[in-house]
Amino acid sequence: MCQKQEMLRILTLIDLTSLESTDSEHSISKLVEKANQGYQNHYPAAVCVYPNFGNFVRKNLKSEMSVAVVAGCFPSGQTLLEAKVAELESVNKTGVEEVDIVINRGLALTEKWDELTTEITAMRKMIPDKKLKVILETGELKSAELIRKAAEISVSCGADFIKTSTGKSAVGATFEAAEVMCDVIKTHAEKTGKKIGFKPSGGIRTVEDARLYYSIVQNILGNEWLTPSLFRIGASSLYDALIIELKHAANK
Repeated sequence: MCQKQEMLRILTLIDLTSLESTDSEHSISKLVEKANQGYQNHYPAAVCVYPNFGNFVRKNLKSEMSVAVVAGCFPSGQTLLEAKVAELESVNKTGVEEVDIVINRGLALTEKWDELTTEITAMRKMIPDKKLKVILETGELKSAELIRKAAEISVSCGADFIKTSTGKSAVGATFEAAEVMCDVIKTHAEKTGKKIGFKPSGGIRTVEDARLYYSIVQNILGNEWLTPSLFRIGASSLYDALIIELKHAANK
């Protein structure tokens, strides 16, 4: 694949994201405008925002792109399970297609796997017809063993995707965490025949970083995973960087 084709494909894997405390309809409308503009008829896979902007984005975003929102007491995951379930129940009534929830890392770090299973399962039940991405916040889990176990539980509880990070912690996506998570996905697919998606996010800003994650997915999971239905990249500055490089290449 030539460099331009690779960059265009990566562009179509991006969840164009804004998750700031200062977000407003004005700022989110600019994000939607950027997504709708795309580049040479190539568009991001989705726009990801807080739940209160979900319907606003769905109303204004081109239909070929999905709307994703964060939930489950994002980004900490620390609240009553009843509150998480209520939030997911509300999100289910909106027009969004995808929901990114975050696990309670305290439960993972203390290896309370049954409680973590209960939480993810309860939230999954609230959005039966929406795509569920489960964020592990791998930078806080630290060890490969905890990342693997959290990924395995998330997949067993019905995650459609597993995702590295919220983008709100000191350590975002890492290549090491990506390899562990992709290995869990591969093992699950071999055992069950079901393909789970992978989404690295948090600190992915350069085209070179994106290429490396692309290569990890390609090498461990294969080319069939290199589509928006099974591979996403959570980033916004990366999107701009890709377009800058594409324009630069076009002007050579």
